[in-house]
Amino acid sequence: MTSYRLEARHVSKTFGSTRVLDDVEFLVAPGEIHALIGQNGSGKSTVVKILTGYHTPDAGMSLTLDGQLVELPVQWDAITAAGVSVVHQDLGLLDHMSVAENIGVGGFVRSKVLRRIDWKKQHAIAQAVLDRLQVQVDPATPVGALNATNRAEVGIARALRDQRPGEGVIILDEATRALPREELVRFHGLLKRVVAEGTSVLMVTHNLDEVLALADRVTILRDGRVVGSALETSGLTEQDMAKLMLGKTVGSLSRRQKDLSDRPVVASVSGLVTEPGRAPLSLEIRSGEIVGVTGLPGTGFETVPYLVSGARKAPAGSLRTEAGQVDLAKGDVVDCLRAGIALVPERRDRDGLAFEMSIRDNIALPNIRKRGSRWFVGRAWQAVEADKAIELLSIKTRSADTLIKELSGGNQQKVLFAKWLSVSPRVLVLHEPTQAVDVGARQDILTSIQAVADSGVGVLLASGEPGDLVEICDRILVLSRDGSVVQLRTDSADDVLEAVYNEAVPTAGGPA
Repeated sequence: MTSYRLEARHVSKTFGSTRVLDDVEFLVAPGEIHALIGQNGSGKSTVVKILTGYHTPDAGMSLTLDGQLVELPVQWDAITAAGVSVVHQDLGLLDHMSVAENIGVGGFVRSKVLRRIDWKKQHAIAQAVLDRLQVQVDPATPVGALNATNRAEVGIARALRDQRPGEGVIILDEATRALPREELVRFHGLLKRVVAEGTSVLMVTHNLDEVLALADRVTILRDGRVVGSALETSGLTEQDMAKLMLGKTVGSLSRRQKDLSDRPVVASVSGLVTEPGRAPLSLEIRSGEIVGVTGLPGTGFETVPYLVSGARKAPAGSLRTEAGQVDLAKGDVVDCLRAGIALVPERRDRDGLAFEMSIRDNIALPNIRKRGSRWFVGRAWQAVEADKAIELLSIKTRSADTLIKELSGGNQQKVLFAKWLSVSPRVLVLHEPTQAVDVGARQDILTSIQAVADSGVGVLLASGEPGDLVEICDRILVLSRDGSVVQLRTDSADDVLEAVYNEAVPTAGGPA
């Protein structure tokens, strides 16, 4: 009997003249969590797409599950029957449907004669798998009403719907990306219960903290090749993994922590109410200053970028810059752009980029009216702006004509960053700019943010990542649920976490 649940050997894939995977091998044991990591473009996504039948591998690959050879190219029905299931980054849930309906998608129980869905049995199946996972969710609840953790739990429940305890492999493709830090522990507990039964997990993630906290072993890819095969995580550090991923040591940016009190204020926010009934927030941003904003979910820190940029209307509040004043309860994105505020949103797929358009077209969009005319838009200036951004941000692409959907997540994020830098803002507002990007892309993005500030632009950075905040922020504002604000100047992520998770005394006197 085989000692491995999943064996993938000699996995190669060539697109045109480019080999994106070169003789990759990885082995997943029963009842283990095995991480697959690498920077964007290393081949992780291609591996998952080969395992699930989206891509056909080059000749020579072999794939076995519990010792049984799988016919290639993979057929989805065959691979799911063999016990492989996938939980994608977006979870693939339908908000207008109930938990039971989402768990049943792709495998509804139907009556024998009329072939109608047997809802009684379907609810029973959903309840059984939820009970197995110890998830306290009513199967009749609409998924759109669930929090991020419950949604992820429903995604896992659907993946386990047809699996017997102790069998199969769940592929988690960045499935924990949307979970707030304090909910990860709960979700990790769920995964540990799953693998304790003998089911295996192949976890694709950018989060090196999560790999060390959760995975038993890790396989590391760089440029389509394995550079670390089934390494025991107990003997690794984040720096060890990052060095293998990048082929070099990743250093931190030089600490900012500048006293910018003599710099002019480029934007001031007064009386900002993030939710009705919550105490108002006031803050100032000076020329060249990076101000961080963080807190627990529910404190309102995540909504601050959208309220101060006009993407959402605030219950109350005002914004003032050299260009004028905006009533944030009435103004919109256009008003805030005119005032010099540009937003880089968290969801590049939904709010930030046109995926069916090119890099050049996306970067040009904010300036079409300003640089073009009703009769002639012009292409030369678009090409110049795109080429400048590609060089400045080290965007990995064949050309500026590459479609956004063809780029890795980290390079998509860089294009989004370039898109809003192109408007020459007085203040750049960012929400989770390094989410779901690899360590190399993260460093490029943070370096670019610091360069923007060094040019005199004010930066407001909202993030739940203490490491990002302490690395580049001059000061950090920690919001609490009662509306109080703690201001920190620190290079310790632990200081930020302590302020986030503990009640603290608000900063006294005037705007933060």
